[in-house]
Amino acid sequence: MSRAASEVDQDRGGEPSLVRVMGPKLLLLFIVGDILGTGVYALTGDVAGKVGGAAWAPFLGAFIVATITAFSYLELVTKYPQAAGAALYTHKAFGIHFFTFLVAFAVMSSGITSASTASNAFASFLNDGFNLDLETNSVSRLLIALGFMTLVALVNLRGVGESVKANVVLTLVELSGLLMIIFIGIYAMTQGRADFTEVTVFASEEGKSAFFAVTSATTLAFFAMVGFEDSVNMAEETKDPTRIFPKIMLTGLGITGTIYILVSITAVALVPVGDLTNDELPEALVQVVQAGAPDLPMDEIFPFIAMFAVANSALINMLMASRLLYGLAKQDVLPSFLGKVHETRRTPYAAIIFTTLIAIGLISYVVLRLDEDAVTLLGGTTSLLLLAVFTVVNVVVLVLRRDHVDGPHFTAPMGLPIIGAVLCAFMTGPWARDEEQRKQYEIAAWLLAVGVILWLITWIYNRGVRAKKTGFRHPEELGG
Repeated sequence: MSRAASEVDQDRGGEPSLVRVMGPKLLLLFIVGDILGTGVYALTGDVAGKVGGAAWAPFLGAFIVATITAFSYLELVTKYPQAAGAALYTHKAFGIHFFTFLVAFAVMSSGITSASTASNAFASFLNDGFNLDLETNSVSRLLIALGFMTLVALVNLRGVGESVKANVVLTLVELSGLLMIIFIGIYAMTQGRADFTEVTVFASEEGKSAFFAVTSATTLAFFAMVGFEDSVNMAEETKDPTRIFPKIMLTGLGITGTIYILVSITAVALVPVGDLTNDELPEALVQVVQAGAPDLPMDEIFPFIAMFAVANSALINMLMASRLLYGLAKQDVLPSFLGKVHETRRTPYAAIIFTTLIAIGLISYVVLRLDEDAVTLLGGTTSLLLLAVFTVVNVVVLVLRRDHVDGPHFTAPMGLPIIGAVLCAFMTGPWARDEEQRKQYEIAAWLLAVGVILWLITWIYNRGVRAKKTGFRHPEELGG
């Protein structure tokens, strides 16, 4: 028997399950690579615009909330080491099929909004990289964003080899751009170009208290910390997940949190906050590279590294969204046509096309109808959707404490899920957002409405034509 074959577990029905190939190093790189990306590359300037030089504070706050929630995920993933994530945990806790569906569709929608954020960020970095001088929210930038999203769909339709070893390369490239920022900050300090006194200067927007300014900035910065929850989908491919996951997930969060704080400190030390938030100037981190190393050609390289980072984020999120939509269709809780698979490419083409059309419509609506900064608004909507899901997950941990399973598993300290639920619920509310950020609720509501309408159509069809109930038969297979 080959080594690979020996690592294939058998499920209860005797069918082979996923190969357990991920050790600590590969899992760490997967988690770090999944968190790194669009958030810090595209939103550092926007966060600084809300709190001034103290831009590190919202990233620190987002890191704390994410870490507390990670403890809840660790208890659940080691207790139920299957790939379905939040939807499975919710179903085990409450057994309400429609509620499980809402959680699953919210996660799927967060993938679409995240990829849409990345597509707009890609257009901005492409504009900087080729010196196109296109205005923000111009039709030209919109067409670039839509073209990029179409390209992502074509790659997705073609079929992407989801090799964890390939993720190592992607992670290292993304990481190189952020380490470049940090090293440029150190270099600039030796040259007398950095003013680190700026990092202690707090400047909230007019009429806002310091607390709510930091809170609204933290809800935005939280977008940079999401991704760690995706690692639970690798539970069935991880060697000894009960032992490995806790240490590796917390290490990955620590690494990314530290990098984000250092990047935000470097940004405000090198570039005035007013310039970081100026739409007429290049993206914030491009300005940082220009200011910190004006004698070096790094400012010409950085936009392309950033394009690669956000492109990778978009592809990963659209892969997740299309596969989750496919899983919902295969569970018969969404129309069956969304579960169709291409005969030769073996990709869920109907789900890929459907999620791409939603993303294209969403990007166009935000840019043309709302006339808002699409990166900020869509990134904030991603945070909103996931904060709502994280609130549920933190509650679910407490509910499932009564469910005893065979074998040891990680147990979160008793108070942390309670604190996590309260913090996530608070950050989900309108009091944690300014007037412009509250448009996130409109976008989230429309996305969830699409899901509810599709659910109702399926329910009517199942009830009237097929004479069967609509519900999850095997929720543990959603993440497969």
